[in-house]
Amino acid sequence: MRLKMCSVHVKDPAAAHEFYTGILGFESLMALPEQNLYIVKDPAGTGGVGLLLEPSENPIGAAYMNGLHDAGMPAIVLGVPDVREEYQRLTAKGVMFQGEPSDGPGGTSAVLDDGCGNFVQLHQD
Repeated sequence: MRLKMCSVHVKDPAAAHEFYTGILGFESLMALPEQNLYIVKDPAGTGGVGLLLEPSENPIGAAYMNGLHDAGMPAIVLGVPDVREEYQRLTAKGVMFQGEPSDGPGGTSAVLDDGCGNFVQLHQD
């Protein structure tokens, strides 16, 4: 058994698709604009987990997304080889972070705003 797909609720799936592919560097696994359906995948993956950019039209999904965002909590965690390097790269592209990268017992991390309703934590692999 393996994990095939997970989802993150977003305010605008098309805008999220553009951010996750154009800014973060994910690859498009499926893009069906007429159905508001977008799935991205890890560019370094070998057919691994897809990330469904789920429309937050469902009141339960919207409440969850908004609750996490209002609390400043990340909805997902992305592993990167060097958090500080990614922080510099993404900041140069205009991505907003909660703060600079920090070191903790679990490693180095930084939290960015995807502009689509979520905070995303970058964690150093």
